[in-house]
Amino acid sequence: MIVIGGGPVGENAAARTAAGGLRTALVEAERVGGECSYWACMPSKALLRPGHALAAAKRVPGVPVGDELDAAAVLKRRNEFTSNWDDSGQVGWAVGAGLDVVRGRGRLTGERTVEVEGRVLTARRAVVVCTGSVPRTPNLPGLADVEHWGSREATSAQEVPSSLVVLGGGVVGVEMAQAWARLGSSVTLVVSGGRPLPKFEAFAGDLVAEGLREDGVVLRTGVKATGVSSVDGKVTLSLSDGSSVSGAKLLVATGRQPATFDLGVERFGFTPGEALPVDDTGRVEGLDWLYAAGDVTGRALLTHQGKYAARAVGTAIATGAQNPQPWTASVATADHTAVPQVVFTDPEVAAVGWTEAQAREAGLDVRVVDLDIAVAGSSLHADGYRGKARMIVDESKRTLVGVTFAGPDTAELLHAATVAIVGEITVDRLWHAVPAYPTISEVWLRLLEAYGL
Repeated sequence: MIVIGGGPVGENAAARTAAGGLRTALVEAERVGGECSYWACMPSKALLRPGHALAAAKRVPGVPVGDELDAAAVLKRRNEFTSNWDDSGQVGWAVGAGLDVVRGRGRLTGERTVEVEGRVLTARRAVVVCTGSVPRTPNLPGLADVEHWGSREATSAQEVPSSLVVLGGGVVGVEMAQAWARLGSSVTLVVSGGRPLPKFEAFAGDLVAEGLREDGVVLRTGVKATGVSSVDGKVTLSLSDGSSVSGAKLLVATGRQPATFDLGVERFGFTPGEALPVDDTGRVEGLDWLYAAGDVTGRALLTHQGKYAARAVGTAIATGAQNPQPWTASVATADHTAVPQVVFTDPEVAAVGWTEAQAREAGLDVRVVDLDIAVAGSSLHADGYRGKARMIVDESKRTLVGVTFAGPDTAELLHAATVAIVGEITVDRLWHAVPAYPTISEVWLRLLEAYGL
């Protein structure tokens, strides 16, 4: 077995095949542990958590708190979570798991053949591509000539910029806008649509926008960037309404694309920069020896979904599974209907399954139940707690197909919703899942009561 890409997705695929008795090479060009460990999930959440803790303390009278974060301490703790960008610990784990770690950029050069810096590796069984994704850079006049941040620079910066312009209202944009604003930067967020987080339910984006404004973030919505320039150390973003915004730093957070560049995929009929099409076992279309998992497939660009798909891929390869059943460990079916995601802003957004628009577009007869999160648990959790919940029910089956929560600390509500959707549990059966009192989870009871149970 050869796995190209040593991030969390590649690690999971390799660990499965090694545990299944296959000698496995893990090829990594940068750091074992990948984007998530050093430039994405872990450092971004380490930057966000202190601000959330301070805000939460301020919402409960009687807790002695200051008004500002200790930025140096926050950055130091962030550095610790990335192991100061040293992957020796991750390499040690890989070796301990029985993997052969191969340093260098891997390229597909033939059937079951991978070249790594002049060294040729051949897999008897299969090759798995787990190279993740890279930022999608917009075709914006002047951008190539101006130094700017991508997601990596935003999560690894060692100083708080005096001012920051963020282009893009997706997950990276809103999380980094809030993190750096709470660390003391003057932040402007530029969003082309009417609200941030356009892929989520509208109320979620509206609540996050309120939270950002309360932290002093200036939101410019409904405008597009038309150009970039730099004068006297300031970066200026020109906007479609004729105005402009400037800052000491510019973060471009306009999405990501599969990292299939310089990988040799064109040898097998695929286009560099585009996703590798796979079935639910991760097998790449038209090939019986090449598999892929994670962002590189374009299915669900989330670390947890990539790791899940990688476990399925590894199991399918190790067991030689052919046409496995939908609910076995050698297929990844959750990508179709039950993808959970959390936006770690304050308020948090936690969603799984379909939005109302997606469910209706799929032709489902749905009923939507909306509620404010106003239960005993939320009132105890924070004075002035603001949150909303939406439950989408497929009326033909009386099962949930989508749930969204938005409010402080709603992420921990999400797995119950995920289990309900994956298990296709009817609302009638959910009625007997009694939420503990007084917790925010009591919102489940209120949603079911609003449905009519």
